[in-house]
Amino acid sequence: MGAIVLFDGICNFCNGSVNFIIARDEARYFKFATLQSEAGQTLRAKYGIGDDIDSIILVENDAAYIYSSAPLRVARRLSGAWWLFGVFWIFPKAIRDYFYRMFARNRYKLFGQKEVCMIPTPEIRARFL
Repeated sequence: MGAIVLFDGICNFCNGSVNFIIARDEARYFKFATLQSEAGQTLRAKYGIGDDIDSIILVENDAAYIYSSAPLRVARRLSGAWWLFGVFWIFPKAIRDYFYRMFARNRYKLFGQKEVCMIPTPEIRARFL
């Protein structure tokens, strides 16, 4: 069935992460939507995810995953050795999430942001909601 990755469409790091996932998602398991889109807003409302969460969210198997759980679950589906990031599951969620939130708070400072959401190529557009 697949999963949906919601991401901040104006965040350079988030856009780069989506491109990274697309390049390594040989099974085409993931679909994508920006948090700012109608689909993103609908999914946030369905799973009760407030506007205070503005980084990557994974919707999979009728559940939503936030903070560190989202990218770790994504990594296990990517081709190559990315599943090795699963080693971070050994750390308590509170610790993983602390570092994830710290990075997420500073991502605009570190990587910048766009004025508008990215426009995917026609080939990739079919994977967006």
